[in-house]
Formats: sequence, C-alpha cells, structure tokens
Amino acid sequence: MDKLFVLSVLSVTLLVFVSRVANCDTISSCSQTPYPQVCDSFISSNPLLTSKGFRDVALIVTLNQSQLAHTLISAMDLSSFDEQAKAAWTDCAEHYDDTVSQLNRALLANNWEDAQTWLSAAVVNPETCQNGFMELNSASYMSSLPSMLSNFSKLLSNSLAINNQAASASASPSGGGGRRLLSDGFPSWVSAGDRKLLQSSTAASQANIVVAADGSGNYKTISEALTASSKLRSGSSRFVIYVKGGTYNENVQITESNIMSIGDGIGATIVTGSKNVIDGSTTFSSATVAAVGGGFIAEGMTFQNTAGPQKQQAVAFRSSSDQSIYYQCSFEGYQDTLYVYSQRQFYRNCDIYGTVDFIFGDAVVVLQNCNIYVRKPMSGQENTVTAQGRTDPNENTGISIHDCQITAASDLKSVQSSVKTYLGRPWKQYSRTVVMKTYLDGLIDPAGWLQWSGSFALSTLYYGEYMNTGAGSSTSNRVNWKGYHIMSTSDAQGFTVANFLGGGSWISAAGVPYTSGL
Repeated sequence: MDKLFVLSVLSVTLLVFVSRVANCDTISSCSQTPYPQVCDSFISSNPLLTSKGFRDVALIVTLNQSQLAHTLISAMDLSSFDEQAKAAWTDCAEHYDDTVSQLNRALLANNWEDAQTWLSAAVVNPETCQNGFMELNSASYMSSLPSMLSNFSKLLSNSLAINNQAASASASPSGGGGRRLLSDGFPSWVSAGDRKLLQSSTAASQANIVVAADGSGNYKTISEALTASSKLRSGSSRFVIYVKGGTYNENVQITESNIMSIGDGIGATIVTGSKNVIDGSTTFSSATVAAVGGGFIAEGMTFQNTAGPQKQQAVAFRSSSDQSIYYQCSFEGYQDTLYVYSQRQFYRNCDIYGTVDFIFGDAVVVLQNCNIYVRKPMSGQENTVTAQGRTDPNENTGISIHDCQITAASDLKSVQSSVKTYLGRPWKQYSRTVVMKTYLDGLIDPAGWLQWSGSFALSTLYYGEYMNTGAGSSTSNRVNWKGYHIMSTSDAQGFTVANFLGGGSWISAAGVPYTSGL
C-alpha cells in the first residue's frame, strides 16, 4: 500500500482519539500565533473546531499540509536539474518525509514535552532542505520547489507556539517536569536491560550480531549487519551489534530503532569516510555515520570524516535519533564534525575533534564529561566550537556543554597563539548554547564568542557561561551582546540533564554514568 495513503488514513483516524490531550489549550485564537493571517486562512473556519481543541486542529491541519508538501516534492520533474540540484532534492524528499513522521508523533504524544521535541524536529527540516541547495550552489533551482512551502513553514511555527504555551501551562512548578531520578545516578529513560549492557564489561558477548573486518564475525561491514538486523530481530526490542576492532571504510545509516553498537574502544573500532560539500555532498548527506532510528546507543566507537579542513563541511557523525546515547566514543573531523541534527541526545565521556562549527545542529543535547579538542584550521580561519541552529524561539533545543574540557589538539598546540578560537557563533536567529563548569584552556579568545554576520542574532540568541575554569574562562572581556549571559545557578539548572534533556526519564536505564544536576 502507498505510504502516503497510509499516512492520510492515519491522520483521519487520529481525529477519533487525539481529544485525550485537547483539553488545556492556552493559545485559543489565531491572533496569538506568530503568523495570524496564515492561521486564519487554514484554521479559523475549520469545522473540526466544533469538536476538537485549537491545538489539535492546528496540528491536524499542519500534518495534512506536510503530507501535501511531501507528495508535491516527491513528484517534481527533475529533468532540468543538474547532479548537484538532484542531490539537494534527494535530501529535501527525506526531510519532508521525516516532517510527516514528526507531526504524526506530536499529534499522538502523551505529554507536551515529547510533542515539543518532535515539533522542534519538524521545524528544522524545511530550513535544512533550503540549506542543501545553497551549499551546492543550486539556489536557482529552489524556485522549482512547491510554492506552498512558505505557508507550510509558518504553519509549523504556529503549531510550535501553540503547543509550547500548552506545555508551559502544564509544567510542574519546580520546572523539573516531575521527573524521577534513579538512585544509581542514571536518568530513567532507558530500560533496565540497556543499563546492564552498558555497565557490563562483557556486553559484546551478548551481541546479536558480530561485525569483523577480518571475516571472523557474522558480517564484514556494519551496513550488512544493519540490513540483517531488520530481518533477525523480534519486534522493536534492543538489538546489539558488536563491531570488532578494525577500520570500516563505509557510509552507514541507522534507520531501525533501538540499535546498540558496541566497539572495542576509541581508536580500536573506527568507522571512516570522506564525503564533503566541495566534492558534491550536502552537509546533511556528507555524514560518515547517520543515526536516524530512535533510541540509538553507541559505545566504544570512533567515527571519522577524513576530508580535511580544505574540503569545508564534512560530517563524521549525524544524529536525529531521539533519546540517543553516546558513551566513550570519539568524533573526529574538521569543519562540521558532529551534526546534532534534532531531538534528544546525550554524550558522556566522549572525545570531539574539529575546527569550524564542529559541534552544530538543532537538537536538545547535553555533552557531559567530554574532551573537546580544537584542531588546526586552514590558514586565515578562526575556530568555533559550536554553531547552534535554533530558528524559532519556541523550540526547546540547544547545546549544553557541562563539566567538559576544551583544549587544543596536538596539531594546534604549537601555533595556538596565532589562531583565534571561540566557544561558538550564531548559525541561526535563536541560537542557544551554554558552557557550564567546564575547563577552558588558554586557546579561548577573551571575547569568548564570535559574530556570524554583523549584528545578526546578537539580541535574539542565548549564550551562557557558568562557573567555568582555566586560562580561557575569564568573563571580564567577554562580548557585551544582549543575548550573552553570565548565568546564575538558577539559570544553569535549566540546562542540566534532568531539566533540559528530561534525562530523568530515559538515560539511566542505559547504564551510562551521568550527573543529573549541576
């Protein structure tokens, strides 16, 4: 059966039971949305308002428009497109397919917090679609995209605002969302079985499949093992793939949910590739490894993109896996190393290497107890550790760097004084990044943060620092932007695992050590 037909049937079926979360709308009219005219034209006269809450009607309408957008993009005539434009279009089709999925999830969500995560993930997709055309010098082809996409993006923003107000109204007074933190120091969003796996020194022996480049396992490549996993597993239970030490030169996409990949440790199990923008990939599609299916866990792995600084954007790892965990892994590249694309992600005891914007994206992400190594860039370049991509003030996304170390990699140390390095710059209008209780070595420029383009986003971003240490931690000469904050303890608590990630409901079951608060 056609996938879009199934989704259309689902969207109608949803009308029967979405009312369970429809009884506490806060925004109840189009005049309170970011784009009231668009809201009026699609929602105000909608007959569903007689039986459904305003929030749910907004999401249903937006879902139906997302299905239309995906249908129109999929059916586009590409006969006039060159190869680069076709590459950008391929990404767009994937983005709008994911948008349909995220809106379906948001409409069926049992709580406002989940819905806000999935709506935020939907919002990032249209922007990424356009970015791909611009990166590949194919902006002229964007006029061929369906004209309805502009209104659709505004519908997404309206839905996000409507849901955000409902979420704020239903939040607990403590700000913690009533989350339960387990006594073993892990948040509770992963199963007890996952916790045992990550705590076990013999987890690899419990693997469902073994990958070995030397032929001693079930498969020689990770991609082959992933294909097999969809046939061998029962239901959606956790499926463990042990990847023996070795170098795997392949581009990998993990689409199934609840996959766990265990390697023999950083520097032992290496997945490597070299796709990049200069050679015709979009940033999105350049990833050596991409985690898409929810609940992905990686332990003891190295992910590389070896394109080098001269090839510009070249992603080692991209994640849009909700409630995903990365433990004792290394992410190695130059520009755009780690693409934290969307949804909830937690990194613990990891190493991240790069030069320009090398931790970037629009996820809800906490990096804790990680080593962040700044490499030597191309001549004349400045290093920026982060480039967060929040485009809408109602998104719940941001990058939180907590209890980490930011230092020079070996190739930068000898020339550290001649290269400027900053904590981040605002890729998008509402960029949000905080650095808390982290050791900042002397490579960090006294200003701390770098402009993207003139005054762009300087009053709408949120950049914060809290109790950092090291030679680069002094805030006496930091930028004086409206959006920059020397945070109070109360401010900082909002960006901890417990409060920002909702980690109290999912990380602990994976068995990864973590700090829930400051």
